[in-house]
Amino acid sequence: MIGIVMAGGKGTRMNLDDEKLLLKYKKPIILHVIDSLNNSNLFSKILAITSSNSPKTKKLLQENNIEIFDTPGIGYVEDLNLVLKAIDDQVLVTSGDLPLLDGEIIKKIVNQYDSQKTWTSILVTKKFLSSLGLESDYPVNFSDQVCHYTGISLVNSKKITSLETLDENYIIFDDKRLAFNLNSKQDYDLLSTT
Repeated sequence: MIGIVMAGGKGTRMNLDDEKLLLKYKKPIILHVIDSLNNSNLFSKILAITSSNSPKTKKLLQENNIEIFDTPGIGYVEDLNLVLKAIDDQVLVTSGDLPLLDGEIIKKIVNQYDSQKTWTSILVTKKFLSSLGLESDYPVNFSDQVCHYTGISLVNSKKITSLETLDENYIIFDDKRLAFNLNSKQDYDLLSTT
């Protein structure tokens, strides 16, 4: 299995002077995410997906000897599609803005992998997000409740022909390590209270 970390976004919702993934939570957040994948000992390779939108993040990753896959930075879906077309393997995709991620929760997620399913997105319930004081802009109705994407997916890239015609499956994991994705300044302020 290959671990993919999406690290090429603009992070415009944060309204920061610097790149979002360089925000520190003991160390730059992108390095927390990379370390959590490494610490799980489950991946034959870990790739950080970069673009011209995040040159300082790319530089930090290179300085830390992390393999990168550079994309045009058109958008999350377009960049991910480009990467998945180049990979013929089982993949865990995660966004680079999950500062509480760790090897243990990565193992729990990977244990849910089903190679018969092309794409499985990991969700948290709106109720759980709200209990943490968090919000998300991407709701999905699943299992008779409103849920939100965590930015983590399990993918069998061998079965993908197009991201537009995917049969998406879902698994709910109400866990703080997955719910805490930094999308706003308020999220980052809340992080310091955890």
